[in-house]
Amino acid sequence: MGAAVTAVSSNGEYSFSKPNRESITLLTGLGVEGDVHAGVTVKHQVRVKQDPAKPNLRQVHLIHEELFEEVGKAGFQVVAGDLGENITTRGIDLIGLPTGAVLRIGDEAVVEVTGVRYPCAQIDDFQYGLLKEVVGRDEDGEVVFKSGIMGVVLAGGVVRPGDAIAVELPEGPFRPLGRV
Repeated sequence: MGAAVTAVSSNGEYSFSKPNRESITLLTGLGVEGDVHAGVTVKHQVRVKQDPAKPNLRQVHLIHEELFEEVGKAGFQVVAGDLGENITTRGIDLIGLPTGAVLRIGDEAVVEVTGVRYPCAQIDDFQYGLLKEVVGRDEDGEVVFKSGIMGVVLAGGVVRPGDAIAVELPEGPFRPLGRV
């Protein structure tokens, strides 16, 4: 089996976790229909306080299901939607993607990767000690944030569990994921 969506989640109210849905609809240039983080400008509460006119580079949050298994080995119970993601995936190294990679999801939806999801202290409010598990180091000692990636919607469409994900890499040289 190739890369695929395993769950979709959204919430119209600010909360850390998001309930799973049968499907979500991505809206071009906005994000997930009905989700509190959808919009042309920033919707993340901290970023709104800093500059509400900045473009929303965090329209869609994707996280790899394999992370849940990894943190499970450390004693944490995490399932799809718990960390606030909209799309949970399997079979794709999201954290290894470069900025500008394009994800074709299902029949219509297209998401451009804008950066890494920078984990915040709310993760420890959800389950104390979990923040340490979603921040690691690579073989060179560099910090790696494992709590997913963010993207913007280039083409809208319905996304459901089971949808295939195809990756298109940008022309090199690749730009590593940064904080958005």
